[in-house]
Amino acid sequence: MTLKLSSVHAVMRRGVSAAALLIGFLVALQMADSQPAATPSTNDLEQAFQPIVQVEAAGGPGWDFSRSPRWVIPLGRRSISVPILLYHYIRKPPSIFMDRIGYNLSIAPADFQLQMDWLSSHGYHPVDFNDLRAYFAGSRPLPGRPVVITLDDGYQDLYTTAYPILRAHNFKAVAYIVSGFVGQARYATAPEIQEMAQNGIEIASHTVNHADLVRTPLPWATYQLLASKAWLQRLVGQPMVDFAYPSGQFNARVVAAVRASGYDSAVTVVPGTYHSLADRYTWTRVRVSGGESLAEFIHSLGPVEPMVEVVAIVAEVGSP
Repeated sequence: MTLKLSSVHAVMRRGVSAAALLIGFLVALQMADSQPAATPSTNDLEQAFQPIVQVEAAGGPGWDFSRSPRWVIPLGRRSISVPILLYHYIRKPPSIFMDRIGYNLSIAPADFQLQMDWLSSHGYHPVDFNDLRAYFAGSRPLPGRPVVITLDDGYQDLYTTAYPILRAHNFKAVAYIVSGFVGQARYATAPEIQEMAQNGIEIASHTVNHADLVRTPLPWATYQLLASKAWLQRLVGQPMVDFAYPSGQFNARVVAAVRASGYDSAVTVVPGTYHSLADRYTWTRVRVSGGESLAEFIHSLGPVEPMVEVVAIVAEVGSP
């Protein structure tokens, strides 16, 4: 991809003079204006900023400048490819003959670790739905290769197994919690959910008792939506605006009820990676069912959203 200098931010440390720094940037910009219109290479950019690599302040030491590039998805796109991964249990899968449903919902901890390792080593950046909201609102770009890691139902291994692996990678994630199951056998406790909420895990709603909202009368469905929302908000002290349809079941009536209950997004189990603000109540996900090879997992992530490079110029006082 052609290198593009999308933004230049000066980070000043240890009392660096803003006026002198501005002079340095003006020198660089003047040189850039005198260059041909061709897109500069990395070496060209380094040479263009050479005049400000060492700037001598009156009576003070020189300044050292460094370039800090990063890749982002620029604002303004109406639809973007962001895989929303769907996990349930992170545990040793049970026997397929004794518990077929549990087998199909279980990822071995070693496989989850391997998948997180791969995402980390290949430049993927886990984000949550607050980040997606900010992007579609036009207030903040997304990092390059964004991915949303979601875990449904709030099982005990969310806290004991998935959470430590996510923290070790400094990864964000989203946990859809069934509020009525909190603290029951096999499920995370209220203090555990509070701890996760304070350490990078967005807590979101998954109804009171995992009700199939399509088959539920509207008054009871509305209760499921509002009661779980209110209980989880009190528990974690954060707005509860994201929702997952239990078993992925939804229709137009259910979508309208979710919207009317004050949620801002809802996810399904329909496969796909492209999302927009317009379809935020039926966002698709990538199911990770367990048993797939790493190559199959990588393929399921879908196309990488095109990125641009942002270069920050970092300035700090050098040695006298």
